[in-house]
Amino acid sequence: MAANHRINDRIRVPKIRLVGENVEPGVYETRQALRMADDMDLDLVEISPNADPPVCKIIDYSKFMYDQRKKQKELASKAVKVVIKEIRFGPNTSDNDYDFKKKHAIEFLKAGNKVKAFVFFRGRSIVFKDKGEILLLRLAQDLEEYGKVEHMPSMDGKKMNITLAPKK
Repeated sequence: MAANHRINDRIRVPKIRLVGENVEPGVYETRQALRMADDMDLDLVEISPNADPPVCKIIDYSKFMYDQRKKQKELASKAVKVVIKEIRFGPNTSDNDYDFKKKHAIEFLKAGNKVKAFVFFRGRSIVFKDKGEILLLRLAQDLEEYGKVEHMPSMDGKKMNITLAPKK
């Protein structure tokens, strides 16, 4: 993070816009702003280098960096982590196996996870593509109240996939 902000003598522009507490906001010469920061035993930190003139603030740099890291941590903890659970079928999956796997898919969707269901074709079973597609569409229809289809069944090599996302 330290590379993102120029502080004190590293600020190389002749004039800056000064903001912050205990300071009269306005455009100052860099040397004058550095003197003001030195008098307060604080640092002059360039907050917005792309502005014209660059915006600087007189603050304690270590405290500023601590607050920045704290904000980053807070944002990361609030971020939603998406988990994709996979369910594998064969083209000739029996009804009781289908029901068992459907029950698991419902649990995954209720827990807020995405479900990627796929039919895996082995050897000559590739001739049953239509059975695989029917199976996946049936699953999507059975899980309609728990999740929505993100993308319809599509072939990917020897697999036919469908992805379901939980309803909010």
